[in-house]
Amino acid sequence: MTRRNLFRQALATITFIGMALITGLSLAQDSSKTPVNADGKIRNIDGVAAVVNTGFVTRKEIDDRIAALQKQGTKLPDGAVLRKTVMERLIIEKIQLQNADQEGVVVTDKELDKIIADIAAKNKLSLAELKVKVEATGSSFARYKQLLRDDIVISRYREREVEGKIKISDAEIDNFIADRNRAMLSGGAPRSAPAAKGAPEEIDVAQIFIPSDAGAGAQAEAKKKAEALLVQARGDADFLQLGAMAAKDDPKIKFQELGYRTPDRLPQLFYEAIRNTGGGQVANSVIKSPAGYHVLKVLDRRALVAGAPEVQQAAPQESAATAPQNIMVTQTLARHILLRSRAGLTDQDAERRLAGYRDQVRAKTADFGELAKKYSEDGSAPNGGNLGWMGPGDLVPEFEQAMNRLQIGEVSNPVKTEFGWHLIQVLERRDAQLTLEKQRQFARAAIRERKFDQAYQDWLRELRDTATVKIINADDPAANPR
Repeated sequence: MTRRNLFRQALATITFIGMALITGLSLAQDSSKTPVNADGKIRNIDGVAAVVNTGFVTRKEIDDRIAALQKQGTKLPDGAVLRKTVMERLIIEKIQLQNADQEGVVVTDKELDKIIADIAAKNKLSLAELKVKVEATGSSFARYKQLLRDDIVISRYREREVEGKIKISDAEIDNFIADRNRAMLSGGAPRSAPAAKGAPEEIDVAQIFIPSDAGAGAQAEAKKKAEALLVQARGDADFLQLGAMAAKDDPKIKFQELGYRTPDRLPQLFYEAIRNTGGGQVANSVIKSPAGYHVLKVLDRRALVAGAPEVQQAAPQESAATAPQNIMVTQTLARHILLRSRAGLTDQDAERRLAGYRDQVRAKTADFGELAKKYSEDGSAPNGGNLGWMGPGDLVPEFEQAMNRLQIGEVSNPVKTEFGWHLIQVLERRDAQLTLEKQRQFARAAIRERKFDQAYQDWLRELRDTATVKIINADDPAANPR
């Protein structure tokens, strides 16, 4: 039941990508190679926009990507700027695929089939139903598989080249915890000297990102979550802890502190939203982007100082004065009945059986603990299904989300996870201190997120600078060749 393996988070991300491809199949790139004749001239099949090493980006790819963005109803820049931005994104994707191929990063057919089966299962679809859903978008299932394969290859290549090389020292973790505790004691984060009016500045922004599929229902659900988080952020909630807990509750939600950046290094949407927002303040409204919804907070604004260190070292006496404080989290005492996934037990049968147990408990004709002892297929069965006190992130997301929605004494509807089907009852809740070990885990994750963003952007710039790219014609749509 406990979530100890990062692979599950990666699988959740791949599942999201897989379903997102269904609603925006044009969002991925064509991995074709560039056909070149003896004269070195590029054959204009559907209009080449740019040559990228030994590959190319077509004007039709740019058109398709723009069309997908427009369908999502997001405010976009004017035509020329938008085409240039989209083309650059496609060029970067092409370079990553080419380099991954040279480095031997591959996804086998067997792996791909397993991932697609997981995507279908997690979205309660059979493989045949998934194919129908894909083909309803006007694309072939073979094309869907190729786009998904490309996305996974890029993800694996990025993980190897960027994530695997990020180093986090114990001193950085200690300083992070000390800074947070200092902020708690002083009632807020320390503020830097603001920039003079019109002078260059750096802004430290944190975001909670809620991704959304293209469907109206999915977008409404994502917006509802984002607005609920915005309300909490405007209250007494610590934004960093709020974001971390939201990300643990739902692996699709991403919490990220961007670190100090000049305005030109922030996404334009973000900068417009927080242009007049002071340090320590939350943006007035939820921000909608093509990918989903963002809740933003300006952690700090400061004058731009050349060569300023990114991580300030806390003085030894300060660290001692800001030793770990009582960072409180809510723990839940719950019990469950588990019917494990196995041959001969269909999902329908497991759900029906658990619904029967639920009805007995609600009607007070049976005791939950006795039913767990008799029917649960889990090591907790002898204890009446009792799982002990669990904090945020200790359980798999599907289980934790269902548990968190329950009132004390309430029994859930049947819940499916990777372990099988569960019936859950909440017995008690309490506020507890986050242990030093948990604080360090949280600090390490937050620092890694911040470092990854900077390292990833630097890596992308290096890829672009070292590639051979020739722009042919990005201005005209494919239907209007020059």
